[in-house]
Amino acid sequence: MTEAPPRVDLIGLEPEELDEALAAHFARRGQPPYRAGQVRRWIFEREAFSFDAMTDLPAAEREALTGAFDLVSPQAAKISRSTDGTSKHLWRLEDGELIESVLIPTHTRLTLCISSQAGCAMACSFCATGWAGYRRQLSAGEIVAQFRGARRWARDNGMGEITNIVFMGMGEPLMNPRAVFPTLHILNRGYGVGARRITVSTVGVVPAIQRMADMPEQFRLAVSLHAPNHELRQSIVPIEKKYPLPTLLEALRRFDEAGGKRITFEYVMIDGVTDAPELADELAGVVGEFRAFVNLIPFNPIPGSDWRPSTRARLDWFVARLEDRGVSAFVRESRGRDIAAACGQLRAEATEGRKPVQMGSI
Repeated sequence: MTEAPPRVDLIGLEPEELDEALAAHFARRGQPPYRAGQVRRWIFEREAFSFDAMTDLPAAEREALTGAFDLVSPQAAKISRSTDGTSKHLWRLEDGELIESVLIPTHTRLTLCISSQAGCAMACSFCATGWAGYRRQLSAGEIVAQFRGARRWARDNGMGEITNIVFMGMGEPLMNPRAVFPTLHILNRGYGVGARRITVSTVGVVPAIQRMADMPEQFRLAVSLHAPNHELRQSIVPIEKKYPLPTLLEALRRFDEAGGKRITFEYVMIDGVTDAPELADELAGVVGEFRAFVNLIPFNPIPGSDWRPSTRARLDWFVARLEDRGVSAFVRESRGRDIAAACGQLRAEATEGRKPVQMGSI
């Protein structure tokens, strides 16, 4: 007996692909062309999480859609809200995998941090996400579904509209280009999130950075640099061995030359490891050629490591030194400590039953 082909997840289709799939579906059923527009509006504008919710379609057409397509909608396994307003969702996928997203409010915007993989294989020595290891890639639909679910929750709970999206959750986004790149276009062209309000974080996957440079949209890039030279960086970020700093910088020059595509550099501050005074000057020399900004991130303790965060005095000195060298810098303060808002914590707590180490948010 031949198995039926898997149903297409409409949430993971780019707008043009969605239109094409729906037009073909309704044509086969002898329905008028405007049916495709009705479904499109339910997906992008009305946040329908099931075909049954599409009440302006006949019941027979809703039933036919249910038989032909999926609308991926992960279930919220746990929702936590911090005293500082940060809110975190632990999403359970259809196969039981757990992923996280975080809503981070400020006075002027609401940022959603989303995951691109279940776990992470990059093995950066300072990162908590690797506790449970790498599980699998997320589909485009599973990534977009985090936005859809968080957007509805934010509206229902008085947080307003999501203004910015950062791919800084679980996983290395540019190791999942097959899903992440379509997701960028879905969020931008389907849901109307401006390209300049979408930032992709990477530890330095050079081929994918080059692909982003060729995109016409001005998506932003955040580079987890964490060290200003090859020797130190390869001891902290293993991918440095595959894409050494000179190769990474050449790709970033190409990205920068594309115009309007701002780069942010992330730099973890570890006492006695990455915060030596001479490293501030090295860092300024590396990033100074770019129209860039440096986020200094105090290290968050993880099990099995003797590393400690830099002192506040050293953080402030580092900022001042970089700015003296003409590089804009800021210390990224921790958010959501009381709800385990750091990437990977809530998932580790749920899957392993261990109490999370207190860390800052993503």
